[in-house]
Amino acid sequence: MGERIDLIAQDGSTASLSTHGAEPVSWQVGGTEYLWSGDPAHWNRHAPWLFPVVGASAGGAVTVDGRRYPMGQHGFARDMPFTVIDRSADSVLLRLTDGPQTRDHYPFAFRLDVAARLRRAGLDLAVTVANPGGTPLPYALGFHPAFPWPFAGGERAKEGGYAVAFEQAERPFAPMVGEGGLLLRDEQPVPLDGARLPLDPAIFTEAFVLRNANSRVMRFTGPGKAIRMEMEDFPHLAVWTKPTAPFLSLECWTGHADWAGFAGELAQRDSQRLLAPGAQAHHEVRLSLEG
Repeated sequence: MGERIDLIAQDGSTASLSTHGAEPVSWQVGGTEYLWSGDPAHWNRHAPWLFPVVGASAGGAVTVDGRRYPMGQHGFARDMPFTVIDRSADSVLLRLTDGPQTRDHYPFAFRLDVAARLRRAGLDLAVTVANPGGTPLPYALGFHPAFPWPFAGGERAKEGGYAVAFEQAERPFAPMVGEGGLLLRDEQPVPLDGARLPLDPAIFTEAFVLRNANSRVMRFTGPGKAIRMEMEDFPHLAVWTKPTAPFLSLECWTGHADWAGFAGELAQRDSQRLLAPGAQAHHEVRLSLEG
């Protein structure tokens, strides 16, 4: 499952990333783990990167120049081996480039760099998408971390007082999710109280997808503590869990799943970005423990 890269900060905080998907698999502050364990009984991931698409693709494939290419949920980067380019005690740079395995699904030249730096009670993640090819690169990027709920473990139903606090008030409606994970034009209400989403496992039948959100900061708040997630150049947000799983996932995306019935080219996919030949795009996520 890849090599584990361990980081340590001056305050004793630690983090680990796997070369499998460049995925953060641990983030500990004061000896307490604040990333989901990856327990396969509930969800066998921790904090995957989503690339070159976010969400489901209609028919399980994308179309490029009239040809169909198989594309799984959330793309392939989360299941690919990254190369360690540079590392220090508190940082690492991991890279994925195109090759035969990726071109079977995505016929483009690309470079995906994930840089992690651990700081006092925080983990900074910077992603660079580069297009070394001669044609525009259609891409979407997402980050899908999950955090223990409750923070100290145990059963959610026995420990209330948790919420997601958004930087700004958000529209209290989200697209419904249809068959195969495709988005529907019909909407579901999101039980927001202005900028606050009080958490109860019963409200989650599917993910709440906040397209073109106002906020660039989400805070997962609980008794005495909060996990702050600050995002740069991720316009879409999501909040997700499973009915019986003791975690909460806060997600940030540049793109999202296909709308049901979409039959166009990948470059025409709603919110897919086009990166010019020779260009680079930069995205950042900063995790901090407050309290």
